Amino acid sequence: MSITCRCALMVTALILVTPLPHQGTAMAQQSAPVIAPASVQPNDPPALEPLTPMADVPDIGVDWPDMAAPAGTESEAVEVKQDLNDSGERRYSVVIEGADQLSAVPLKERFNALSALKAAGKDRANTAQIDRRVREDRDLIEQVLKTSGYYDPQVESVVESDGAGDVLIRFIVAAGPLYRFGSVRVDGLDGTGVKAPELSATFGVEGEDAVDADDVVAGRDALEKKLKDGGYPFAKVSEPEVVVDHDARTGALAMNVDTGGLRNFGTIKITSANPPFDAKHIGVIARFKPGQPYDQTKIEDLRRALVATGIVGSVAITPVPAQDVTAADIQVALEKSPLRTIAGDIGYGTGEGIRAEVNWTHRNLIKPEGALTLRGVAGTQEQLAGIVFRQSNFRKRDQVFNTSLLASNLNRRAFDARTVALSANLERQSNIIWQKRWTWSAGMELLATDERDMTRGLLSSRQTFLIAAAPLSVGYDQSNDLLNPTKGFRLAARLSPEISFRNGKNTYLRAQIDGSAYLPFGDRLVIAGRARAGSIFGAQTFSLPPSRRFYSGGGGSVRGYGYQSIGPRDAFNDPVGGRSLAEFGLEARIRFGDFGVVPFIDGGSIYDTRIPKFSDLRFGAGIGARYYSSFGPIRIDVGTPINPRKGDSRVTVFVSLGQAF
Repeated sequence: MSITCRCALMVTALILVTPLPHQGTAMAQQSAPVIAPASVQPNDPPALEPLTPMADVPDIGVDWPDMAAPAGTESEAVEVKQDLNDSGERRYSVVIEGADQLSAVPLKERFNALSALKAAGKDRANTAQIDRRVREDRDLIEQVLKTSGYYDPQVESVVESDGAGDVLIRFIVAAGPLYRFGSVRVDGLDGTGVKAPELSATFGVEGEDAVDADDVVAGRDALEKKLKDGGYPFAKVSEPEVVVDHDARTGALAMNVDTGGLRNFGTIKITSANPPFDAKHIGVIARFKPGQPYDQTKIEDLRRALVATGIVGSVAITPVPAQDVTAADIQVALEKSPLRTIAGDIGYGTGEGIRAEVNWTHRNLIKPEGALTLRGVAGTQEQLAGIVFRQSNFRKRDQVFNTSLLASNLNRRAFDARTVALSANLERQSNIIWQKRWTWSAGMELLATDERDMTRGLLSSRQTFLIAAAPLSVGYDQSNDLLNPTKGFRLAARLSPEISFRNGKNTYLRAQIDGSAYLPFGDRLVIAGRARAGSIFGAQTFSLPPSRRFYSGGGGSVRGYGYQSIGPRDAFNDPVGGRSLAEFGLEARIRFGDFGVVPFIDGGSIYDTRIPKFSDLRFGAGIGARYYSSFGPIRIDVGTPINPRKGDSRVTVFVSLGQAF
C-alpha cells in the first residue's frame, strides 16, 4: 500500500531559511543562497572565508540518560554515564505509557513482537546498546501509530534507574488526532453486475473510516478472495494508493480491480512427470465438475484432500485460461511423499495384558490409493498376523473399500479362540481433517474359529464354528473433535445378522446402540457421558460361539474391572458372556495446559436375557491423567471396583491414545 503525504511549507527569510516539516514528513533541507554585497561598509561584518573554522555546535538540550540513580545535577548525569561505561552492562525493563487509551491499536502486541529492546531483553546491555535500541523502538512505535491512522504521534523516551541498580525505559505516547478517509474509490467492479454492491461491501472501507493500513490491506485481500470464490479465478486487485492530507487530517484512497472475466471449471491437467495417480482420480476427489461455476474454496479443498491421502507430499494447483474463454483449466503439480511406512504401538490393560502391534504399509501399491498393510500383534493374551488392503476414495470422495485376511489366537478369561477371518466392507469414513456428520459401513465377514468355552473349566472341549455375518453400521457425529471432543454429541447403531454352523445352522441378530455427549464449562472443564445397550435376538447364550457373545469390563467399557470380567460367571468364577448388555460412563475432564486429570465413574452389566434389565449393575470409579499431544490425548486411567465380586482386581490400569469415549 503506497501512502503519499501532502503538507504546505512557507519560506520567509532574508538569507537562510530551513523550513520545519510537518510531523510525519521527511525533513527538507535547503542551502542558503549566496548573495554578493554591492560594497563593503566600515561597520559591515567581515566577509566569510570558505576555510574559516565553524563555530562550536550549541547543545541540543537533551541530557544523557541517567542510568544509575534518580535524576540529579548535570555533573551527576555525566558521572553516571562514565560509571556505566566503566562497570559494563545492566539489565533493563520497558513500559509504554499512554497505550491504554488506544484500545483499537495493536501497539503493545506489535511492540512485543518487533521491539529491539524486547528481543534482547533477557541479556545485559551497555549504554550504547540501550541507546540504539531505544531509538529503534521509538521509531517502531511511531510507525505502528501511523499505520493505525495516527499520523501526528509524539513519542518520548525516558531512561532512568529503577531504584534497584537496573534500568527502566519508559515510552510516553501521545497519539495525536486520528486521520479519517475523505474519499474511497474502488474502480473496476462495474463489470460484475449485480454482484458489485456485495463486493464493494466486502472491501468494507468507507469514507469517515480511520486511515488504518491494516483495515485497508485486509479489505483488499477479502475483496480478491470474494472475487475468486465467486467465479473470477484471474481477478487482481491493485495495491491501494492512499494520499494523506496533513492540513485536513484526511486520506484519499484509490484502488483498481481487474476481474479477469467470469469463468467455469474446465479440465484438470497434471503437470508432474511421475504423478502418484492420474487426472481422472483427482476428478473423483475434487468437489467440482467441469462446467460448474469456478470457486476458489473448492480448489483449496482439493489441495487439502490430496495432501490428506498420505501419498502426496506437496501440491500446487493453478487455474489457467482454457481454450474456451468461459472456462479455467486446473493445472495440478504433485510431489510424492514416501510411500512405505513402518508404524507400531504398545499398550496395557488389566485383563488384556501387554499388547504390541507393528504395521508395514505401502500406501499406493495398487493405483490409485490402494494401500497394502502387513499387521502383526504380539501380546500376553493375543497374537495376530494379517494382510489388509484399503483403497481410499474408491469411486467416490471419502468412500473406502477394505478387505482383510487375519489369523489370530485370543486367550481371554472368558474363552480362547483360534480364528481365521476374511472380511470386506465399504464405508464412508470420517477423519481428523474432514470430520463427517454421517458415516456408515456395510460389509461381510467369513470366519472359521476353533474356540474353547471356559464356562466348564478344565472339562470344556474345543468346538469349531463357521460363521457368516453381514455387519451394517451408521453413525451421526455432532461433536467438535474426533479424538478430543469438548462439546456436542455422538450416536451410533450397529446391526449384524449372522449364521453360525456347528452341528447344524444357528441364525441370530446382534444389535448395539451407543451414545455420548460432551458439555463444556469454561475452557478447562468438560463433563462427558456415554451410554450403551446391546441385544442378541434368535439364539440362546450357550448356542452362540463364545467370541460372538456380549462382554463388559475394561478400558473402553467399565473401568475399575478387568477386560470382559463383568456379568454372569460359572462355577470356576470365569465370565460366560451373555445376550444383552447395558453400560454407562460419566467423567469430568479437567485440563491444565497440555495436561489434565479425569475423575470418572462407570457402570454396567451383562444379562442372559435378550433385553438388558438395567439391574445388578457393577460400578467402577477412579481417576485418569491426560497428556494432550499434537496428535491427540494420551490417557492413563486407574480404577477400582466399587462393588466387586470374588476374583476382581482391586486396581485396574489402562493406557491408550484418545479419550475413553
